[in-house]
Amino acid sequence: MKTFANLSLALLMLACCSCSQSPETLIEGGYDEQEMDAAIGRARSEVDSFIAVMSEGDGTDFSVKAAIEDNGEIEHFWLTDIVYRDGEFEGDIGNDPGIVGNVKFGQKWTIKKSEISDWMFMRDDKIHGNYTLRPLLKTMPEEEAAEIRSMLAEP
Repeated sequence: MKTFANLSLALLMLACCSCSQSPETLIEGGYDEQEMDAAIGRARSEVDSFIAVMSEGDGTDFSVKAAIEDNGEIEHFWLTDIVYRDGEFEGDIGNDPGIVGNVKFGQKWTIKKSEISDWMFMRDDKIHGNYTLRPLLKTMPEEEAAEIRSMLAEP
């Protein structure tokens, strides 16, 4: 349970939005978009390694991030409790929507391997992957960013 608590803390610490009516996990800018694109590219290029670790059971709390579009708006969601088969991940929407209206927390969602925007898992109380978090660290108060960096397997 300690690992799940760490993952939950990590996801909650991504709360960088100043809009009180939006979900705490909604981040609407303030980061370097080129760095974010590079992070997404890295996650996609390493997704086969993630799948291998997941299939070996060499970690816990495996998740992938999905970009979901609704009426021209895009929002990224972590899918939790995922399974991988036939080139697709299926999991549960892990946060409340703030922009799109076509999903809800806990809803099942499927995404092609090639379409994920990130992946992550826990091992030895450290977060592996979650590359899209790194561009956001520069937008956080230094104390908060330092705490998150200490949780990353590869800061």
